[in-house]
Amino acid sequence: MSLLFIFLDGVGLGADDPKINPLASAKMPILHALLGKKPLIASTAPYKGEHATLLALDASLSVEGRPQSATGQATLLTGINIPAEIGYHYGPKPNKDVRQYLQSKKTIFSWLRAENKKVALLNAYPDGYFKGINSGKRLYSAIPLAVTEAEFPLFTAEDLYEGRALSADFTGEGWLKMLKDEKASVFTPENAGKKLAELTMQYDFSFFEYWASDYAGHKQDMDWGIKQLEAFDGVLAGLLKNMPKDLLILITSDHGNMEDMSTRKHTEAPVPCLIIGTENMREKFIGKELKDLADITPAIKRIFN
Repeated sequence: MSLLFIFLDGVGLGADDPKINPLASAKMPILHALLGKKPLIASTAPYKGEHATLLALDASLSVEGRPQSATGQATLLTGINIPAEIGYHYGPKPNKDVRQYLQSKKTIFSWLRAENKKVALLNAYPDGYFKGINSGKRLYSAIPLAVTEAEFPLFTAEDLYEGRALSADFTGEGWLKMLKDEKASVFTPENAGKKLAELTMQYDFSFFEYWASDYAGHKQDMDWGIKQLEAFDGVLAGLLKNMPKDLLILITSDHGNMEDMSTRKHTEAPVPCLIIGTENMREKFIGKELKDLADITPAIKRIFN
């Protein structure tokens, strides 16, 4: 079997209020069908259906203050309650206190390396990203730091051109319009989902980082947020139509943000943990209980054990 981890940055389970929550108003027929014709909001969780299970995870981790990206992502990737360990939430990029956990070979990527699993972060990074990292003007966020510390490569623009990776928006539209890169292929959302399924089949564990959701929340851009969600639903359509039966899909987040456009700040809302696959695989992943971000890495290990 294989596992695809789709990380949606800054997506909490919010109120059924379309005035502030794009997840309550976006047209997402594929996601809603998975959830018994219900939206991805707080009142829907917990839910168990024929193909998917939705749980709510505590992102605050019993630490006072608003959850932040670096500590939340590092907790997802290590199974260690890092805000409790260091005494505070921190982000967006890891500081010294957070980096020590991501550089200690305790991440899920390092564990999978030791287990000789085929692993990939499926995002492609443009040339300017690597120039910024190499010059010291830019710092790794938690996910690429964990990947590189485990000695897995980050995919480049050439990997995108050759079809070995996807752009951060799935479709390649951002590379064409924002980066002015005419070499980048542009997919419809559904075809991007099909491509995502094809790439996932090449690995035991695949990871995809989607940060546009957090960006929409900070900008309080309801229209753009709805557009991104509806495109993501198209990606899900292509992915589910082409996924193999032995694939388990995990979709979760690090903190709330997008679900409450009344504020630019992160929220203390629980985050969704959406698991898609056969009932047996879902039950094995969940185990006795999934209650917070620190339970994700042990669940992934349980699947591969």
